Amino acid sequence: MKSIKLTTIFTLFAAFMAEAQQREAVTTNSFPAHQKIAYAERIIESYYLDDVDGDTLAEEAIKAMLLTLDPHSTYSDPEETKEMTQPLDGNFSGIGIQFNMLNDTLFVIQTTAGGPSEKVGILAGDKIISANGIQLSGVKKANSDVIKTLRGPKGTEVNLEVLRRGVAEPISFRLNRDDIPINSLDAAFMADQTTGFIKLSRFAESTEKEFADAVKKLKAQGMKQLIIDLEDNGGGYLGSAVEVSSHLLSKGDLVTYTESPKLGQQEYRLERNGDMTNIPVVIMVNQYSASASEILSGAVQDNDRGLIVGRRTFGKGLVQRPFPFPDGSMIKLTVSRYHTPSGRSIQKPYEAGHADDYRKDMLTRYENGEFTSAENISFPDSLKYTTLKNKRTVYGGGGIMPDLFVPVDTTAYSDYYRDLVAKGVLNSFCITYVDNNRTQLHAQYPDEQSFIDNFAVTPEIMNGILDRGVKEGVEKNDEQYQRSRQMMQVIVKALIGRDLFEQETYYRIALPALNPTYQAALHLINDPVRFNQLLNP
Repeated sequence: MKSIKLTTIFTLFAAFMAEAQQREAVTTNSFPAHQKIAYAERIIESYYLDDVDGDTLAEEAIKAMLLTLDPHSTYSDPEETKEMTQPLDGNFSGIGIQFNMLNDTLFVIQTTAGGPSEKVGILAGDKIISANGIQLSGVKKANSDVIKTLRGPKGTEVNLEVLRRGVAEPISFRLNRDDIPINSLDAAFMADQTTGFIKLSRFAESTEKEFADAVKKLKAQGMKQLIIDLEDNGGGYLGSAVEVSSHLLSKGDLVTYTESPKLGQQEYRLERNGDMTNIPVVIMVNQYSASASEILSGAVQDNDRGLIVGRRTFGKGLVQRPFPFPDGSMIKLTVSRYHTPSGRSIQKPYEAGHADDYRKDMLTRYENGEFTSAENISFPDSLKYTTLKNKRTVYGGGGIMPDLFVPVDTTAYSDYYRDLVAKGVLNSFCITYVDNNRTQLHAQYPDEQSFIDNFAVTPEIMNGILDRGVKEGVEKNDEQYQRSRQMMQVIVKALIGRDLFEQETYYRIALPALNPTYQAALHLINDPVRFNQLLNP
């Protein structure tokens, strides 16, 4: 009986193919790829034992094709396409992350400054396993389903299970959804009497205006030199990076160019002189500074306009062009590569179809000691380039290598501190503390500066945090607490300051005390001799 059915199926299949080939007038030796895909879909729809959804077949085929290309070519369905623009253009309530689904694993790309995820200590590179018991990794889930799970009404609770590289067991986080502010600029203040500081978290539609307004404010306060913080800035719109660079560079300067065998070369040159071409500039970067951040950093470095301080950037230099479908879905296809003005490719190496290896690059850098010593980073002579004006040596091969390397500092970090943050203990305690003492605090510290200068985190505050940690299931660890105590005191003060005043207060307190890249940048920009030696070797 089975043989009769099989014979019948093969006969029908042969007839189907013969009819199709005759209709399309093709031969076995000249079967076009696009027709092959269409035939495969028709065969499945016509002969598969169960009903199939043609739309699902087409979408999965597109996704499978894109997986054989590069790590940044993606497909999004209509709902996902609509949601994708919100991190750059809109507002919503959620947990405050940008994410990417890769091989059924939800990777955190970036946390929103001041958002719920950043407050509890979720980091770029973390893998979210589940949210409120709903499995998010290791299962087939569309981006739209993930978004629906993570977003929700303001104030509602989310319990996350997260895997972090270097940590054997999953970490539990508890956070409350909140309105997610979509601002590009997290802080703009005077680091000292002459040094302005601007922190950009992304490059969105409003970035240039926010940057210009900040510059105007800082100039009025006496700014004569500028530090731009692009640490953890995952990028965004190319146009915004070019617009920001137009404040720093001169008319005719090349910001970046794209190159493609099929689309040719396109240059992005400035058409006017910037309003800050004569002041010293230092840009802070780290391993999570990517895309548009690298374009701005590369332009400043290659035009010898300023110095880059920190660690080698991410290395995302592939250009994606959107190709929308009539139903609202879209392919973002890599069509060319970004290059810095000296000719360096920003994109780090990758092997087509091996996205998993690509995603492990940060772990590889960490294991090779790249985050702790510049000596662990080597470049072949074939990747050597020179800057356009001062002919300084710079290197390609992926990312922007800083002019002044600053190692990561983990000496004060401990698992005990991590668990307190992950459980939301620090943040919730500080919120409660401010709510209970707001009137008294404002009376004692009427403005931000008086708070920064005079407020001290008392032993009673710290003991209250430790006691709350015990109630939340975080067992005390005296040795680890002593290791992290000073760092925790700074962060607690910064969190209280943020709730009492504004987001910028957090950075004014935390950066000078805890961020070695900020410290190095400020020291460098205030040392004209060393600054000029690095810029004019």
